[in-house]
Amino acid sequence: MAEWLYEEGIGEARAALIEKGRIVEALIEREGEAARAGAILQGRLVQTIIPRKRGVVRLISGEEVLIEPIPPKVAEGANVLVEIFREAIAEEGRGKRAKGRIAQPGSKVHPGPSLLQRLRASDIAIRPCPAHEEDRLEAHGWSELMEEAVTGEVGAEDAALRIFLTPAMILIDIDGSLPPAQLGPKGAKLSAQAIRRMGLAGSVGIDLPTMNNKDERIVAAAQIDKYLPLPFERTAVNGFGFVQIIRRRDRANLMELLREDPVLTAALALLRRAERHGTGGAATITAAPAIIDLLHKRADWIEQLARRRGGEVTLRADSALSLAAGHVA
Repeated sequence: MAEWLYEEGIGEARAALIEKGRIVEALIEREGEAARAGAILQGRLVQTIIPRKRGVVRLISGEEVLIEPIPPKVAEGANVLVEIFREAIAEEGRGKRAKGRIAQPGSKVHPGPSLLQRLRASDIAIRPCPAHEEDRLEAHGWSELMEEAVTGEVGAEDAALRIFLTPAMILIDIDGSLPPAQLGPKGAKLSAQAIRRMGLAGSVGIDLPTMNNKDERIVAAAQIDKYLPLPFERTAVNGFGFVQIIRRRDRANLMELLREDPVLTAALALLRRAERHGTGGAATITAAPAIIDLLHKRADWIEQLARRRGGEVTLRADSALSLAAGHVA
């Protein structure tokens, strides 16, 4: 039976949907004031990009939201309520603003649902995973999945994926030692599983190997339909082995989230390990200077860790360590 594993970590909450002993979906929600999908928030129309079609609203928090359309009676400078339907997404060079629409008359301000609230709405059982109990996320391959999301590399020698994030779409390249008739279906299956596991959404292109005939391409496409739950739309696999998938995009995917700030990602992973180190009590975190600098700035996280461990937490910088090489003693 499927169940969500949910962990209220320091600085972020984590969840994994487990089916048949494997992580099939993974979600992370980090602390912050950014607008969540589903929120209705107050702001002011500060820019009209295309009259009556597109503009920018600055929320009370200072975050800017791209809105479409602009109702006829709403002029630049007007105070408005905005319904958020896509959260802001970090991208290399320039991030994408959150997207929204002017809320319906009579709407009231409210935040978007948290990760835990979204899980509760799924009607799937939720198992809390406190730090003093068995590390159930790790037992199901959490660290391996995080590594896949950071590197974009999934699979083995016989069939492997390389996942590339671009501003226009996500591209998945498939390679391996299997013959094309076998590599096509295997690569399609791995791609569908990775898309679901990492929350890849928007436009996703999969470059399957060139297969010999239409029947082989149909078999490969069937693997996508089998392993990627609806809703989504896709094209047929063309003669060159390319297939495009469209999924609704509400927030950043796992790859975008982990890559946005490598120092923050490494620091939060280290805090997770520190929560579980030994049997509690005092602990020393040794890490790269950039991580230690961040943790010094977030004294609230260190205080929270000390309370959970029941002992003092000491921070020590070591310039010889890479971001991933921090440790707890």
